[in-house]
Amino acid sequence: MNTKKIYNKGLVESLIFLSSEPVKLTSLSDSSGLEKSEVRNIVEELILDYSEKSGGFLLKEIAGGYQFLTNEIYHEKLGNIFKERRRETLSRGTLETLSIIAYKQPITLPEIEETRGVSSRAMVTTLLSKKLIKPIGQKEVPGRPTLYGTTPEFLIHFGLSKLSDLPSPVEVKELKFDELEDFPEEDFISEENTIEEG
Repeated sequence: MNTKKIYNKGLVESLIFLSSEPVKLTSLSDSSGLEKSEVRNIVEELILDYSEKSGGFLLKEIAGGYQFLTNEIYHEKLGNIFKERRRETLSRGTLETLSIIAYKQPITLPEIEETRGVSSRAMVTTLLSKKLIKPIGQKEVPGRPTLYGTTPEFLIHFGLSKLSDLPSPVEVKELKFDELEDFPEEDFISEENTIEEG
């Protein structure tokens, strides 16, 4: 590999590394001054390089962009070290609500509550505040309730490139969420802070 190619590869790698969010191909091309095709080839090389290293980081395609993530093989150890940080994870009820929205979007609050069998207004408000979901329209029925769907932040949070990367509903049912029992429930949300329908 010649000096120019080495420099360009290092430049693209640095641009991705310095970003706290997934960096899109267009942004990498604009920032580096390189053609999109060249950037794409460099990114593909970097993804392969990091996957073969078995080091602490992997380069992954997330939410239509590229981002460095810690290698999954170290997650258990890192999770123990940063246990307090993990306590900020979504509560069981909020995670269940998010799962319903992710798989059935676009979906209204009444439909979510019908699926869960309990009030879900506070959970939806929490998800809105965390920017994991957003209003995406109104259903053409009496009252015109708000329709909700997931956001790019949802993809980033769960390390997904696109919604089709979600595990199948069958796989989700087989997941064990016992570890979530240690996480605090979301703070109670006052009446004036809850979402308004219609």
